[in-house]
Amino acid sequence: MKIILTQEVEGLGAPGDIVEVKDGYGRNFLLPQGRALRWSRGAQAQADAIKASVQAKAVRDETHASEIKAKLEDAPVDVKVKAGQGGRLFGSVTLGDIADALGERTGESIDKRTIVLGGPIKTLGNHAVSVKLHDDVSAAVSLNVIPA
Repeated sequence: MKIILTQEVEGLGAPGDIVEVKDGYGRNFLLPQGRALRWSRGAQAQADAIKASVQAKAVRDETHASEIKAKLEDAPVDVKVKAGQGGRLFGSVTLGDIADALGERTGESIDKRTIVLGGPIKTLGNHAVSVKLHDDVSAAVSLNVIPA
């Protein structure tokens, strides 16, 4: 089955890529979750539009990614969350919360899909996350989860 990816899929491709996958994987996983569209000649224009929007949002080049990496690794990033007695969080820290905090630190828009967590963050304190800024540049960020 030939499909157009609408989101990055690990080991398969980036948004806008046209890839060939097994029918079951495409029909039962990628299409229902909105990660891909069926390929057709008409959908080719949509794939080009997806690629253009991704490139517009993406970090310009490796030098720019290195500058952002330096800002992120400079000091721990504070993430404010609602917490109750004893430091227990109401829920967990989401990728959106982390992306907003990183965006405030750098002044750049950080895509939440580029953030890699080891597991859910459900406690106050220091936590480590990784942010893939460019194909060759990843930043190891220290998060300081504090009560709001």
